[in-house]
Amino acid sequence: MSTDRNRIFHALHHGDEPLLLPNAWDAASATALAAAGHAAVGTTSLGVAAALGEPDGQGSALVREATVALARRLGSRLTCPYTVDIEGGFGGGPEEVGRLARELADAGASGVNLEDGLPGRAGDEPLAPAGRQAELIRAVKEYAPDLFLNARIDTHWLVDDPAARPLDETLARAETYLAAGADGIFVPGVAGEEAVATLVGAVPAPLNVLYAPGRLSLARLAELGVRRVSTGSLLFRSALHTAVTLAGAIREGGPEDGAAVPGYGEIQRLAARQHV
Repeated sequence: MSTDRNRIFHALHHGDEPLLLPNAWDAASATALAAAGHAAVGTTSLGVAAALGEPDGQGSALVREATVALARRLGSRLTCPYTVDIEGGFGGGPEEVGRLARELADAGASGVNLEDGLPGRAGDEPLAPAGRQAELIRAVKEYAPDLFLNARIDTHWLVDDPAARPLDETLARAETYLAAGADGIFVPGVAGEEAVATLVGAVPAPLNVLYAPGRLSLARLAELGVRRVSTGSLLFRSALHTAVTLAGAIREGGPEDGAAVPGYGEIQRLAARQHV
């Protein structure tokens, strides 16, 4: 079953339309997204970490454990492919990250997202050395060769002015990561048409971008040649916003209409779905 899902997941990056990848943070959100007809589901490290009361991107052992546990749950519940966000490998060296990738593959995952941002980075702080990141990529492909490895390049993420940063380092890192065995390149923070078009033209692999509300639409990203569009932590943050807003509205005497909210029984049916 996993082999079939892996084959499908790879193919989704080469279809007529870009893969829209919604990112879940627990079994309920992943199952609901799959039930809504999405071809594949990803996880969000921010959502997984925040749900534990932990910050994202710190290489936390607790978040690593929760990530693996979630991957196992999804492997027994989803029939569609799913990919797992493993931050920068949770602080491990090549062998440790390779073993993590194999553990996730054995759980049923079809891909991993591996980032080169250093733990705790902010502003214009440096990234992990490209050569060291390439070692992690090679280890993932050695231990779990069938996984789709999406190499995330953080040159434009969590920086003061992403639009002002040149693409030279991004493209150099993409070349290094692809040579090490990466299957796709992910550049979050890039949202301008010119930059996206440049990356699509220069990167000989499926390009993944992060959906930015109010910026380029999915249709326009498809026209530019983007092959994968992730929602990242957007769904998790939106869910928190909706929960807080609804609680406040109830406190103020409304809202009266709850027709759009899934009922208790519907969530029970999702949770009790026959395991695959």
